[in-house]
Amino acid sequence: MDARRDTLLLGAGWWTGSGIARGTLAVHDDRMAPAAWSPALRIDLHDHLVFPGLINAHDHLHVNAVPPLRAGAAFPSSYAWIEAFRAHFAAPEVIAALALPKALRLRHGALKNLLAGSTCVAHHDPWHAALDAPDFPVALLRDFGWSYALAGPGYGPPVRASFLGTAPHRPWIIHLAEGTDATARAELAELDRLGCLAANSVLVHGVGLTPRDIERVIGAGAAVVWCPGSNRALLGRTLDPRRLCEAGRLLLGSDSRLSGERDLMEELRLALDRNGLTPTQLLGLVTRDAARILGLPGRGRLSPGAHADLLIVEDRGDDPVRSLLGISRSDIRAVVRDGRPQIADPDFAHWFAASGLDTVPVTLDGRPKLLDRRLADAALLSLEPGLASDATADALLAAAGAA
Repeated sequence: MDARRDTLLLGAGWWTGSGIARGTLAVHDDRMAPAAWSPALRIDLHDHLVFPGLINAHDHLHVNAVPPLRAGAAFPSSYAWIEAFRAHFAAPEVIAALALPKALRLRHGALKNLLAGSTCVAHHDPWHAALDAPDFPVALLRDFGWSYALAGPGYGPPVRASFLGTAPHRPWIIHLAEGTDATARAELAELDRLGCLAANSVLVHGVGLTPRDIERVIGAGAAVVWCPGSNRALLGRTLDPRRLCEAGRLLLGSDSRLSGERDLMEELRLALDRNGLTPTQLLGLVTRDAARILGLPGRGRLSPGAHADLLIVEDRGDDPVRSLLGISRSDIRAVVRDGRPQIADPDFAHWFAASGLDTVPVTLDGRPKLLDRRLADAALLSLEPGLASDATADALLAAAGAA
């Protein structure tokens, strides 16, 4: 029998892009729908909130299992960090991490994102065949242009050729002004001199941008991906995001664990009540703003026709956005991609079954969960700290069922 693909989410509050609406959400196949089209599975979500799957605007998926460089002092720029990292390549644990198949490392970076509610990611590196796998854990930004940086390392497509080869309606991504020194502060002017500052330019980090530079970015219609965790870890500071956010030209990225926080959820939690942004503005960075700037019209929203990528959390009262932004990944009740749960609390077992998905009991940061079996390859699970499929998970599930 075909797995049921019509689902009604009953009684939840759901994010409209500016506030919370109450009622029923309908899913048909992999899309949000105006109503269920056939006898539907009904999921009771009273006392819950539903948000769109998050969009991580910047990650390097294949290096999330590489041990980071531990440095005592801030670097003046990412170029100085790259130079320092050269010796780190000789560390046995780094050699071992990089010896793993790249396809596995890419899949791990995607799983890391999915566990924390990021269902769509901009991977800022060369494309790899593994990214086209039909069961790849997250959706990816596609049909975009990129270069790595203006100066060193010799990696990625040449800047001007890549920019000119990118369709004007598609994003073109580059690390820029990732530092506090004179080199970083001069990079925006150099990018403009090259003719590569335009409405589709997406500049990652921007720590060295001055207030005048920020106005120049806004005037060009370009945007900046803010990666505060990575910036503070490497450079000791980050940019002031307020003006770019007010202008609708800001996104949020996690960079990778090589330099940043554990995941995008941690970035959001740590940014809450800091940097002068409201909770609603922060949520916008990883939903509607990211979808608009990156050209992802079917993502970052829950309206009919959008991809049915969802996060379900408990309604903790007060400001509903804080029910999402103030939590860690293990607190998410369910992560849904294309209308099907991927990882969820055990009481959603009937949803997995109705979707035709086999599950594996796991623990995520000590809490029992069910994981889509397609994501439970032992080699993959072994790379993710805090994720385990073992007797501990079975014992916690049994205890949860007895409670």
